[in-house]
Amino acid sequence: MKKVVLVCLLLLFLTAAGLCETEQIKDGIYSARFTTDSSMFRVNEAYDGRGTLTVRDGVMMLHVSLGSKKIINLFPGLAEDARQTGAVLLEPTVDTVTYSDGYVEEVYGFDIPVPVLDAEFDLALIGTKGKWYDHKVMVSDLIPEESAE
Repeated sequence: MKKVVLVCLLLLFLTAAGLCETEQIKDGIYSARFTTDSSMFRVNEAYDGRGTLTVRDGVMMLHVSLGSKKIINLFPGLAEDARQTGAVLLEPTVDTVTYSDGYVEEVYGFDIPVPVLDAEFDLALIGTKGKWYDHKVMVSDLIPEESAE
């Protein structure tokens, strides 16, 4: 029971921290750095470690294109929780990447909910081999995108 209470308190703290952070960020579209604790799980090299962060009504969502189609699902949290029945997994999009030499390739991309900026959070992944892995990721270094208006 103590473990459940501690987990709930931690989730409440992380949620509150994320909400406080988003109050400072205006709604809009930003380029953002996405870093992970693994060289195998990273943004496609064509995007120099960056994704597109959309902030709408204080909710942050980051779209990143990965380097291949080998990561088939993500889960905002720990691998242990992703394995549970009813866990809501993040589904991939098929993104077309054009490299500097003109080569074009289809890779998987993901829309990742961002609870907090400039601090690590948990993101689990499952690859084509069917094994879940825990990772720590961070979203930082926001640069506002030019308005399309």
